[in-house]
Amino acid sequence: MTDFPPPVQRESMPYDVTVVGAGPSGLAAAIRFRQLCAEHDTDYSICVLEKGAEIGAHILSGAVLDPITLNELLPNWQQDGAPITTAVDNDRFVYLSKKRAFKLPTPPSMCNEGNYIISLGKLCRWLGEQAEAAGADLFPGFAAAEILFDEQDTVVGVATGDMGITKQGSQGNNYQPGVELQARYTLFAEGCRGSLTGELEQHYQLRKSCDPQTYGLGIKELWEVNPEHCQTGTVLHTIGWPLDRKTYGGSFVYHLDDNQVAVGFVVGLDYQNPYLSPFEEFQRFKHHPTIKPMLNGGRRIAYGARCLVEGGFQSIPQLVFPGGVLIGDAAGFLNVARIKGTHTAIKSGMLAAEAAFTALQQDQAASLESYSSTLQQSHIWSELKEVRNIRPGFHRGLLAGLTNAALEAYVFRGKAPWTLRNHADHKQLKEARNCLPINYPKADGKISFDRLSSVYLSNTFHEENQPCHLQLRDPGKAITVNFKRYASPEQRYCPAGVYEIIQENGKPALQINAQNCIHCKTCDIKDPTGNIHWTTPEGGGGPGYSAM
Repeated sequence: MTDFPPPVQRESMPYDVTVVGAGPSGLAAAIRFRQLCAEHDTDYSICVLEKGAEIGAHILSGAVLDPITLNELLPNWQQDGAPITTAVDNDRFVYLSKKRAFKLPTPPSMCNEGNYIISLGKLCRWLGEQAEAAGADLFPGFAAAEILFDEQDTVVGVATGDMGITKQGSQGNNYQPGVELQARYTLFAEGCRGSLTGELEQHYQLRKSCDPQTYGLGIKELWEVNPEHCQTGTVLHTIGWPLDRKTYGGSFVYHLDDNQVAVGFVVGLDYQNPYLSPFEEFQRFKHHPTIKPMLNGGRRIAYGARCLVEGGFQSIPQLVFPGGVLIGDAAGFLNVARIKGTHTAIKSGMLAAEAAFTALQQDQAASLESYSSTLQQSHIWSELKEVRNIRPGFHRGLLAGLTNAALEAYVFRGKAPWTLRNHADHKQLKEARNCLPINYPKADGKISFDRLSSVYLSNTFHEENQPCHLQLRDPGKAITVNFKRYASPEQRYCPAGVYEIIQENGKPALQINAQNCIHCKTCDIKDPTGNIHWTTPEGGGGPGYSAM
């Protein structure tokens, strides 16, 4: 038996408000909170924790920005140098067959007049600068790994993870204990499928009165194309090929400045065939006659993947609990019909900051109930309610989904007297014996690529001598259930090659290449029995997106 040294006493840092996650909602909360401090000549403290090595390192989105809430938060963003320069001037929405493209009418929710094509990572870095200038403390490279509770079961902050723990669980030579960020109020802005958010949902039963959350996996590449192929300001969305008609998904192609094009593909994680690979579907998509000519002669310069929340209005959990709230994608505020969530994330962060500031001013107890009420009076609530039936309408296939979407958009206009229900994604997967394998073409290294060369472009790094952050609740199920019944779908749904079936002593075994993990959270969502548990690795690890 190994004798480990006793745990080191953790340092504690007190704050009035702690924010977990430096995405658009968390940074907006910090900025708005410090704005209120300045307006009221009060100096409350706020900090923002970010597990990425720098602000924006883990941020990945399409992305097209509706600036409505940024205008409200920082009216002078244009004069102050926000990285928002590419206005949308052309919208296209098409259906793809294997060889052809058919133009469809652009749905009202997808019209982008007045919007901008952006790098959300660059925007978050700029928002981080604004937050620091306003007086917020930002701590990139520190992952919130533990929720702190008091005797009354109230959240009183978070603790960062220990650094320097070896694979064996002992303290290495570079060991540093985590730090407790104690706070009167804690705002959880972890984004899609946050690990601490999941713990809160279980601890306080926040999801007992809502539908299960549903998700999509978004995979994105940034290309530098020949000048004649870049149509700056153009937005293209496609549905159809290469996905079958039972699988929800589609692509985006956004033309930025400097001959750069963002190309991405989203697959709904309620897909049924365990042989389906979202990564390979994306690589196949790029060979379509509508897409390939644009990429020919170009150069792929970045790659990444991230899950997105798709459940919408009926999957929003209880948002307020003793000592804190959920904001942004942690709460599920993405508007799938618009393919946008940054504007709702920013607004939710602002409302949470206002609720926390008011509570501090009035010296109230721990609950921030005013956040829930003001949220329901905001445009977030009304716009999500209006499109609540769009995404679940595709559960019955592409044709049924398009028909339902047309009725919702043009006939009922968001006022249908019913609400379609959502179902947990991992329960939709069929057993392999009931499905046909999919034969994907080999990557050509010019338009399509393999996983490992793609992960290289994500600048992913993890300290190798640390405990595996991808944990199996029951290791035996990797073979008895996943391999034998579902043909090990984790080998295919992971866009980073983390999961691999190898032979050990003539028997199949699951090998987890955790150092490849790009923190997309797909495995935590899609495992057929919920056996894979994504936990927080050492702070600073993971992808290093520079412009995604």
